[in-house]
Amino acid sequence: MEDHKIVQRNLALQREWYGEPLGDRVRRLVVAFDISQAFLADVLGISAPMLSQVMSGRRAKIGNPAVLARLIMLERKVLVPDVAAGKKEAMMRALEEVRASRPSVTRDNLPVDIGRNDRVAVAALRRVAEAGDLTAAASLLNGKFPELADLLRRAGQPQ
Repeated sequence: MEDHKIVQRNLALQREWYGEPLGDRVRRLVVAFDISQAFLADVLGISAPMLSQVMSGRRAKIGNPAVLARLIMLERKVLVPDVAAGKKEAMMRALEEVRASRPSVTRDNLPVDIGRNDRVAVAALRRVAEAGDLTAAASLLNGKFPELADLLRRAGQPQ
């Protein structure tokens, strides 16, 4: 199979397995944390060339589940208010926490917090919209999306 077809197949597999090409996810982290790909590779625990191959579609998957777990952990760290605000100290602390993590992956556990983290979501919503707008949006969504409406309503409440 020629290279172009292999890359296209691998990118299609990434969309199926990861929801989108890994290159898109990695680029968002590089931009969000204002770091190089090589630095991100080090944080994730993967070699820079391997990360480059996964990003370009020359490889379809991240073979080490702990590396994937760290990628997901880092994506979630972007939602931490001080990280989202671009505070360098918070960003570096998040990167170091992920680098130092030693997630173990078994069939019975995932090394990421898969529970609801409403506090972070509420804080993020409060930064981008006024309380009245959040409450009005909650009213509009209540019939079809009650859980989302509840989140918006809580974000619209006084602190």
